[in-house]
Formats: sequence, C-alpha cells, structure tokens
Amino acid sequence: MESTVLGYPRIGPRRELKKATEAYWAGQETAAGLEQTAAGLRRQTWETLRDAGLSDIPSNTFSLYDHVLDTAVMVNAVPKRFAALEGLDAYFAMARGADGITALELTKWFDTNYHYLVPELEQATDLRLVGDKPVREYREAKQLGIETRPVLVGPVSFLLLSKAVEPGFAPLDLLDPLLVAYEQLLGELHAAGAQWVQLDEPALAADRTPAELEALRRAYQRLGSLHDRPKLLVSTYFGEIGDALPVLADSPVEAIGLDFTAGPGNREALGAIGGIGGKTLVAGVVDGRNVWRADMPEVLSLCASLLGLVGELTVSTSCSLLHVPLDLDAETSLAPEVAGRLAFARQKVDEVVMLGRWLHGDRVILDPAPKAVAAVSPEVRARLEALGDGPERTPYAVRQAAQNYGLPTLPTTTIGSFPQTAEIRAARAGLRAGHITPDDYEAVMRAEIDRVIALQEEIGLDVLVHGEPERNDMVQYFAEQLEGYAATDHGWVQSYGSRYVRPPILHGDVSRPRPMTVGWARYAQSRTSRPVKGMLTGPVTMLSWSFVRDDQPLAETARQVALAVRDEIADLEAAGIRIIQVDEPALRELLPLRRADRDDYLTWAVGAFRLATSGAADAIQIHTHMCYSEFGEIIDAIAGLDADVTTVEAARSRMEFIADLTAAGYARGIGPGVWDIHSPRVPDVAEMAEALSLAVGVIGPTRLWANPDCGLKTRGYAETEAALRNLVAAARQVRAGLGD
Repeated sequence: MESTVLGYPRIGPRRELKKATEAYWAGQETAAGLEQTAAGLRRQTWETLRDAGLSDIPSNTFSLYDHVLDTAVMVNAVPKRFAALEGLDAYFAMARGADGITALELTKWFDTNYHYLVPELEQATDLRLVGDKPVREYREAKQLGIETRPVLVGPVSFLLLSKAVEPGFAPLDLLDPLLVAYEQLLGELHAAGAQWVQLDEPALAADRTPAELEALRRAYQRLGSLHDRPKLLVSTYFGEIGDALPVLADSPVEAIGLDFTAGPGNREALGAIGGIGGKTLVAGVVDGRNVWRADMPEVLSLCASLLGLVGELTVSTSCSLLHVPLDLDAETSLAPEVAGRLAFARQKVDEVVMLGRWLHGDRVILDPAPKAVAAVSPEVRARLEALGDGPERTPYAVRQAAQNYGLPTLPTTTIGSFPQTAEIRAARAGLRAGHITPDDYEAVMRAEIDRVIALQEEIGLDVLVHGEPERNDMVQYFAEQLEGYAATDHGWVQSYGSRYVRPPILHGDVSRPRPMTVGWARYAQSRTSRPVKGMLTGPVTMLSWSFVRDDQPLAETARQVALAVRDEIADLEAAGIRIIQVDEPALRELLPLRRADRDDYLTWAVGAFRLATSGAADAIQIHTHMCYSEFGEIIDAIAGLDADVTTVEAARSRMEFIADLTAAGYARGIGPGVWDIHSPRVPDVAEMAEALSLAVGVIGPTRLWANPDCGLKTRGYAETEAALRNLVAAARQVRAGLGD
C-alpha cells in the first residue's frame, strides 16, 4: 500500500442515494431499483478511486442508511420487536420505526455531525454471522477488475457503541460470540480473495478502562492468530490512541491506522514505545474532517519523521471522507480566494495519491497550501474586548416571575420548523434562479406562515412558531447572512439516513450586517395573540456544523458568532418577541473525546452561549434545544447555559436523560421530546401521555413542557398535524389528571 483513504462519501454527486431511498419509502421505487442505484454508486466510487491512482481502495463503506446499523443486522443484533419483519422492511424499521414499533436510538458518531443507530444488546442477544454484505461488495468490485480492502466496524468499538437494555449487563460481555462471527467473516473474505481487511476502532480515541483495553488485546490476539485470513489493518481516528497503542503494537495484526490531524500526539506516542516494528503504519495525515487543503511540505516533514518508527508507511486520510463534500469542481460560485484554499473528498484523494507517490520515489511537485488571509473586523474585536465575559442575567427565580405569559401547566409547543413542502422549495429555487421576484417570494413565505400559525391555533398549541419556511438549513440560513462565511451550492454531507446538509465555510471574522430573522418573527407575531418564539441557532452549533477556519482558536471564533446572535436577540426583543429559542444541538457533539480536554471546551462553549443570551431582559424567556447526543456527560454545562427552558430528545430513550438531569439538580424549565420526529410513525395519545406522565413523575409538572424532540422540517403535513393533535390531547389529559 502506498496510498489509501479510510472511506468515501456514499451519497452520489447528485444525491442519487437520497432520491432513491426516499422514493422507496414512498412506494415509488422497488427494492430492485434501489439496489440498482446503490450498485451504480458503489461502482462509481471504486472507479473514481482507481482512476485517481489510489493504490489501495476501500469497499463496504457504502450503506443504504448507516454502517453501524449494517453491522448490527449482519451479526444478528436485531431487537425482538423487529422479529416479524424481514429484509429491507426490518432494516428501515430499525432506522425509522414502523407502525407500533419504535426505532433504535440515533446519536452522534463521536464528535461529528454524523448520526449512527445505537445497537441494543442484552445477555440473550444471539450474536452470530447472518449476513454477507462485506463479502458481496468485495466480489462486486472484483468483478469490475478492482481489488478492494473491505472495511468493517471493529468488534470492540461495535460493543462499546452499543446500549445495554437490561440491568447488570455490559455489551462487552458478548465479545466472545461476536468474535466468532468476525472469525467466520474473515474466513469468508479470505476465501473470496481479499488480501486486506480494515477494522475500524474509533472508540480507542476516547478514554478506555483497563477492562476495555484487555478486551481489545483479547480481540486482536484472537483475530490475528487465525490461519486463513486477510491481513488486518486496525484503524482508529478522531484523536489520540493513548494506552491502546502498545496493545495493538503487541498484537499479530499487520497494520495500524492513526489520525495525525485530530491526534498530533500520536507521533510522540509512537516514539515513546519505540515504534511498531515491522508493521505498516497507515498515517492519517490528510484531514478527513475539514475542507482546507493540506500543507504538502509540512505533511511530508511529518511523514519523514515517522519512517524510522514503522516497517512500511502508507499515506491516508485521517478518517473516512464521509464527513466532507464530494467534489470541489462542482462549485462555481465560491470566491477564488476561498476556493483556492479548499479540498473536498475528490481533491483529498489527489493529495493522498501525490504524497504516496512522492514518498515512494516519484518526486512530483507538492505546493504548500495557500495561507489563510482572513478578513479581520476591528469593530467586532473591539466590541468583544469591551464585553469581556458579558454581563450576567439576573437569577432564574427573578426572571421566572417576570415571564408571566398566562400559559397553562404543561404548555405545548414545537421545536421550530414545520414541513418544507415542494411549493416552498420551488419558491426558494425560483428566487435563486431569478424566476420569481423577491416580492413574490415573500408573498409565498407569508402565506405559509399564515397557514402554520392558523394550524397551530386550531390544534391548540400554547406557544407558536412561524415554521421557518424561508430557511434552507438551521446553520446555512444564518451563515448566508453573516460576514465571514461562504456557502456552497453542492457541498452536501450526510447527517443521517437521507438527511444531508451543506455545511457553510467559516473563513474570516464573523459579523452581522443586518437583522436576520426579525421581519419574519414580527410578521408571525402579528397574526396571533399567542406568543411566537423567535428561532436562532447558537454559536457552538454554528461552528460545529460548519467547516471552520483553522488559523485561530475555536473559542475566539465562537465569541464572534455569539456577538452576532446577541445582536439578533436584542432586535427580536425590540420587535416584541418575548420567547427566543437559541438552539445548541451540537453542544455535546464538540465535547473532546478525552476527559482531560473537556473542562476547557465546556468553559468557552458555555461562555459563548451566555455571551449571546445575557443581554436579554428578565421578561424575555430564553429557550434552548438539544437532540441526539449522550448528554449525561455535560449535565453541569447544560445547567450552566442558564436558559429558562431546555428542550431535549427523550422519545427514543424513554426519558432516561430527564432523570439524570433532575438528579444533578437542574431546576429550570424542561421540555422532553415525546414524539420521535425522525420516524414516520405517529405515536398515539396514550403513548405520549405515558411519556409525559413519566416526566411528571421525575420532575413534577410545574417546570414541564410538552413538545416533539426536534424540528418538523423533514415530516409531511399529514403526520405532523396528526401527531401534534395527539401531543395537545396528551398534555391536556395529563394536565387534567393533576387536579389542583
């Protein structure tokens, strides 16, 4: 191996996977048609990588929904509630739910904005090999004349990422039967002709206990000792490998993959153990998480420092390229001074190939990346220096007394967005293309706001939203109105399933030239006497879901974004908006994987939120929203945000986090999601009432709100209306049961 990548985007250059999958769900495409599209995308990827000159090409990086879900299905980790379903029906039900069947939990893939499905395991789970997807896809590529390296989720990471669904049981208890399945799979891949297999163990980038490291040692001693198997590459990424490195170095595997962009300390760790002997090092020196071009001379210098510590050196991306857009050549509207500094997935492959060729004797010319020339705003920097940490809001009890809006116990609301219909998208596309005038576009948006407000009033919701018809995405919408950001036209990245986003590119100092949401919020409030929430995206999420400049600390950039949000809050308050939601779903996402690094991050992340919100008057109720992350590790930080109301995902996890939050002493308003909007199923009144009753039993009724667990942008109006009617009915039912 000279050069490789650890994975590649699977969505297609024109989002073919999204269109085919959603057509299948809608009954407009057959399973055979969906598979035909999938096979075409796999072939396109393999041929692209081959034609680029990549010496070692991965396979089994494609998925119809999620690679962790694929692994769960392959090893029979299918919960009993899906037993009556088969094939794609079972697969997609695990991802999205079905009538009367809840989906698996959805949570963040480490510190990225990709979401994976959390496997559910219990002692009785019969782990065994029941699928052959990696073998089929290896053979599929081989029939095209392309030799590939099948990629698998490593057994230890699979178990560490899984959820125990019975007390007293740990998923690692199932390591032995899982290893039997992996042994059988490696044997089948060997028989098919595979020379190498990649086993991804990203969980090693987080703190691991001695018992977990012992499980790692046992797993790879056992797999590495098989006689008839491919060579094994154990790859980890997203950080420094720490104490797991000597464990892998002492194992019989042939190659180790390390991330040197998110884990620069891996270089020192290699030196500390005297290298890895005759093993191959797959060096992740091209950043797979961000879009900036590699500084080739600097990377070569790093590679040169590694040569004496390894048997062979292979140049690679730091992680799968799943996390960056597909091809920079598709972008025609980016400013040249920005575009010239960028590399998307296709360009990163070229970087890896050139580095590999250079290290193996072909002295191609390697230009350094253009240096960042960020636009600096002296005014923004002066204001931030004058603000310092920003003034503190008055105590919550004082604010609570001032926020008397006449709401009932268990007030009902939604998270923000309503369904984005074909008509809304057509109007937005028409405005971009110049086919409709700005006045005509505004008329379409106002008509949709009228519809959303009237529907919420008729359903009986207590706090309304304007539905966000004018917004393409909760980050991109704001980025397009802020100085210092650039937006792409085709830079799609998979967030989960068929949900793709276009992360903007934050390349300079951030400032707000003018109000961004005030006109729409003012109009919506004029259509009703009930309170309408102003809807903003918080500074940490604006960073996390963007590709962020790398020439200054994240904390400094976060404060610049926070200042823009602070100004928007002030203008919303002046416009008469009394409830303002500042969403921070990515607060947990950016949490460093190593505990030693977390306090510093949480200090500046919480500080940025408070800087954004601390200028609001006592009578302004600040909400925040978080979803689909493991929040237990940041409970103190959530309280530190000092929001008046926090809404969180709880539908799939049955209120588990609410109990944790209450046990930690959280004493402000809380809105646990009682409808999983990422599933097409509509929960009935009884199911929502049960969830609310569970929450009442944990925290009491006085601080409790009733809401879905996320925005409704991806749902249709029929299911949205039905579910919201059930939500209101459930809240009224629980409210009535409270008596006095």
